[in-house]
Amino acid sequence: MKVTEVPAIAGAFLFEPTPHADERGFFSRTFDADAIRSAGLDPHAFVQDSLSRSVRGVLRGLHLRSGAGEAKLVRCSYGSIFDVVVDLRPDSPTYLGQGFFELSDDAQTTLYVPAGCAHGFQALTGIADVSYRIDRAHDPAEDVTIAFDDPDLAIPWPLPVTSMSPRDRQAPSLADVLKHKES
Repeated sequence: MKVTEVPAIAGAFLFEPTPHADERGFFSRTFDADAIRSAGLDPHAFVQDSLSRSVRGVLRGLHLRSGAGEAKLVRCSYGSIFDVVVDLRPDSPTYLGQGFFELSDDAQTTLYVPAGCAHGFQALTGIADVSYRIDRAHDPAEDVTIAFDDPDLAIPWPLPVTSMSPRDRQAPSLADVLKHKES
Protein backbone atom coordinates (compact mmCIF):
# COMPACT_ATOMS: atom_id res chain seq x y z
CA MET A 1 0.00 0.00 0.00
CA LYS A 2 1.42 3.36 -1.06
CA VAL A 3 1.16 6.19 1.50
CA THR A 4 1.24 9.78 0.19
CA GLU A 5 1.09 13.01 2.20
CA VAL A 6 -1.44 15.61 1.00
CA PRO A 7 0.46 18.91 0.59
CA ALA A 8 -2.64 21.15 0.83
CA ILE A 9 -3.70 19.71 4.22
CA ALA A 10 -1.01 19.10 6.85
CA GLY A 11 -1.43 15.67 8.41
CA ALA A 12 -3.73 14.33 5.68
CA PHE A 13 -2.72 11.20 3.76
CA LEU A 14 -3.82 9.11 0.79
CA PHE A 15 -3.52 5.33 1.15
CA GLU A 16 -3.43 3.73 -2.29
CA PRO A 17 -3.83 -0.04 -2.33
CA THR A 18 -2.30 -2.42 -4.82
CA PRO A 19 -5.23 -4.29 -6.37
CA HIS A 20 -4.62 -7.82 -7.60
CA ALA A 21 -6.68 -8.18 -10.78
CA ASP A 22 -7.46 -11.21 -12.90
CA GLU A 23 -10.31 -12.50 -15.09
CA ARG A 24 -12.58 -12.72 -12.02
CA GLY A 25 -12.19 -9.04 -11.07
CA PHE A 26 -9.86 -7.83 -8.33
CA PHE A 27 -8.90 -8.20 -4.69
CA SER A 28 -7.67 -5.18 -2.75
CA ARG A 29 -6.70 -4.56 0.85
CA THR A 30 -8.58 -1.47 2.02
CA PHE A 31 -7.14 -1.19 5.54
CA ASP A 32 -3.60 -2.06 6.59
CA ALA A 33 -2.50 -1.34 10.17
CA ASP A 34 1.18 -1.29 9.15
CA ALA A 35 0.53 1.31 6.44
CA ILE A 36 -1.46 3.42 8.93
CA ARG A 37 1.43 3.17 11.44
CA SER A 38 3.94 4.17 8.73
CA ALA A 39 2.08 7.49 8.46
CA GLY A 40 2.44 8.04 12.21
CA LEU A 41 -1.18 7.18 13.00
CA ASP A 42 -2.53 4.68 15.51
CA PRO A 43 -4.57 2.03 13.67
CA HIS A 44 -6.30 1.09 16.94
CA ALA A 45 -7.63 4.65 17.40
CA PHE A 46 -10.52 4.04 14.99
CA VAL A 47 -13.67 2.94 16.82
CA GLN A 48 -16.56 3.17 14.38
CA ASP A 49 -17.21 2.21 10.75
CA SER A 50 -20.07 3.85 8.83
CA LEU A 51 -21.38 3.74 5.26
CA SER A 52 -23.38 6.27 3.27
CA ARG A 53 -25.06 5.71 -0.09
CA SER A 54 -25.75 8.69 -2.34
CA VAL A 55 -27.09 9.16 -5.85
CA ARG A 56 -25.52 11.35 -8.53
CA GLY A 57 -25.43 15.03 -7.58
CA VAL A 58 -26.09 14.50 -3.85
CA LEU A 59 -23.87 16.69 -1.72
CA ARG A 60 -22.97 15.85 1.88
CA GLY A 61 -21.13 18.42 3.95
CA LEU A 62 -19.18 20.31 4.85
CA HIS A 63 -19.04 18.58 8.24
CA LEU A 64 -16.72 18.62 11.22
CA ARG A 65 -16.89 18.01 14.94
CA SER A 66 -16.43 20.52 17.73
CA GLY A 67 -14.42 19.76 20.84
CA ALA A 68 -11.55 17.34 20.18
CA GLY A 69 -12.67 16.96 16.55
CA GLU A 70 -12.82 13.72 14.65
CA ALA A 71 -10.24 12.03 12.43
CA LYS A 72 -11.50 9.68 9.75
CA LEU A 73 -10.51 7.41 6.93
CA VAL A 74 -12.78 7.93 3.90
CA ARG A 75 -13.07 5.61 0.89
CA CYS A 76 -15.50 5.40 -2.01
CA SER A 77 -16.20 1.67 -2.15
CA TYR A 78 -18.66 1.88 -5.06
CA GLY A 79 -19.00 4.59 -7.74
CA SER A 80 -17.05 7.83 -7.49
CA ILE A 81 -17.15 11.08 -5.53
CA PHE A 82 -15.62 14.55 -5.57
CA ASP A 83 -14.19 14.78 -2.05
CA VAL A 84 -13.27 18.01 -0.24
CA VAL A 85 -11.22 18.71 2.90
CA VAL A 86 -10.84 22.19 4.41
CA ASP A 87 -8.22 22.71 7.15
CA LEU A 88 -9.82 24.62 10.04
CA ARG A 89 -7.03 24.10 12.59
CA PRO A 90 -5.75 27.62 13.45
CA ASP A 91 -2.30 26.30 14.44
CA SER A 92 -1.87 24.28 11.23
CA PRO A 93 0.65 25.39 8.56
CA THR A 94 -2.12 24.73 6.00
CA TYR A 95 -4.88 26.61 7.89
CA LEU A 96 -7.79 27.32 5.50
CA GLY A 97 -6.10 25.15 2.86
CA GLN A 98 -8.34 22.99 0.69
CA GLY A 99 -7.78 19.57 -0.81
CA PHE A 100 -9.90 18.15 -3.64
CA PHE A 101 -9.87 14.46 -4.53
CA GLU A 102 -11.74 12.12 -6.79
CA LEU A 103 -12.21 8.89 -4.88
CA SER A 104 -13.56 5.91 -6.82
CA ASP A 105 -14.20 2.21 -6.66
CA ASP A 106 -11.62 1.68 -9.41
CA ALA A 107 -8.74 2.83 -7.20
CA GLN A 108 -10.14 2.12 -3.69
CA THR A 109 -7.90 4.91 -2.36
CA THR A 110 -8.50 5.88 1.27
CA LEU A 111 -8.18 9.50 2.40
CA TYR A 112 -7.16 10.28 5.99
CA VAL A 113 -8.88 13.47 7.19
CA PRO A 114 -7.27 14.87 10.36
CA ALA A 115 -9.36 16.07 13.31
CA GLY A 116 -10.20 19.75 12.96
CA CYS A 117 -10.76 19.62 9.20
CA ALA A 118 -14.15 20.03 7.51
CA HIS A 119 -15.09 17.29 5.07
CA GLY A 120 -17.72 16.92 2.36
CA PHE A 121 -18.32 15.21 -0.94
CA GLN A 122 -20.55 15.08 -3.99
CA ALA A 123 -21.60 11.83 -5.68
CA LEU A 124 -20.45 11.73 -9.31
CA THR A 125 -22.06 8.43 -10.30
CA GLY A 126 -25.56 6.95 -10.25
CA ILE A 127 -24.78 5.40 -6.89
CA ALA A 128 -21.79 6.17 -4.68
CA ASP A 129 -21.11 4.27 -1.47
CA VAL A 130 -18.71 5.97 0.94
CA SER A 131 -17.11 4.10 3.83
CA TYR A 132 -15.88 5.95 6.91
CA ARG A 133 -13.64 4.69 9.71
CA ILE A 134 -13.90 7.20 12.56
CA ASP A 135 -11.78 7.67 15.69
CA ARG A 136 -14.60 8.73 18.05
CA ALA A 137 -18.13 7.59 18.70
CA HIS A 138 -20.63 9.96 17.09
CA ASP A 139 -22.13 12.65 19.32
CA PRO A 140 -24.75 14.73 17.45
CA ALA A 141 -24.27 17.58 19.95
CA GLU A 142 -20.78 18.13 18.48
CA ASP A 143 -21.86 18.27 14.82
CA VAL A 144 -20.84 21.42 12.95
CA THR A 145 -21.83 22.15 9.36
CA ILE A 146 -20.49 24.84 7.01
CA ALA A 147 -22.29 26.10 3.90
CA PHE A 148 -21.16 24.09 0.87
CA ASP A 149 -21.52 27.17 -1.35
CA ASP A 150 -19.70 29.65 0.89
CA PRO A 151 -18.12 32.22 -1.46
CA ASP A 152 -15.05 32.50 0.79
CA LEU A 153 -14.34 28.84 0.09
CA ALA A 154 -15.40 28.88 -3.59
CA ILE A 155 -15.32 25.09 -3.82
CA PRO A 156 -15.60 23.99 -7.47
CA TRP A 157 -18.36 21.40 -7.04
CA PRO A 158 -18.46 19.56 -10.37
CA LEU A 159 -22.23 18.97 -10.68
CA PRO A 160 -25.43 20.83 -9.88
CA VAL A 161 -26.64 19.75 -6.43
CA THR A 162 -29.60 17.39 -6.79
CA SER A 163 -30.23 16.80 -3.09
CA MET A 164 -28.85 17.51 0.36
CA SER A 165 -30.07 17.36 3.94
CA PRO A 166 -31.96 20.34 5.39
CA ARG A 167 -29.14 20.76 7.92
CA ASP A 168 -26.54 21.03 5.13
CA ARG A 169 -28.75 23.35 3.05
CA GLN A 170 -29.22 25.74 6.03
CA ALA A 171 -25.60 25.63 7.23
CA PRO A 172 -23.92 28.87 8.32
CA SER A 173 -21.01 30.48 6.52
CA LEU A 174 -17.40 29.68 7.33
CA ALA A 175 -17.02 33.16 8.88
CA ASP A 176 -19.98 32.50 11.22
CA VAL A 177 -18.61 29.10 12.25
CA LEU A 178 -15.14 30.53 12.93
CA LYS A 179 -16.64 33.44 14.87
CA HIS A 180 -18.61 30.97 17.01
CA LYS A 181 -15.46 28.85 17.63
CA GLU A 182 -13.60 31.91 18.95
CA SER A 183 -16.33 32.89 21.42
